Amino acid sequence: MAKYELVAAQARPEWGESTEQLALRGRIEDIARQINDFLLELERIGCVFKGFEPGLVDFYGKLDGKEIFWCWKVGEEKIEHWHELETGYAGRQPIPVTVGGEG
Repeated sequence: MAKYELVAAQARPEWGESTEQLALRGRIEDIARQINDFLLELERIGCVFKGFEPGLVDFYGKLDGKEIFWCWKVGEEKIEHWHELETGYAGRQPIPVTVGGEG
């Protein structure tokens, strides 16, 4: 995206888009379609994507018979937290050891 903006800034509007601009814009559109496909796939399997900046994905689940979200954040090796549907990330809690099967 930054490369496209740099190339576009150097272009003269009266010349229209250069071949390089068209190629870069096509690549950006391809990547945007791939990202959209990934987001749709997450939705189809029951995940709730919480945004690129926080890097969060929630998964519907149950804990002690209560509807909750299992919560995963980029950089975590596995799902180790949960939170209530209403509390969001601020309400994250570690998964009890008995649920994780450890100990």
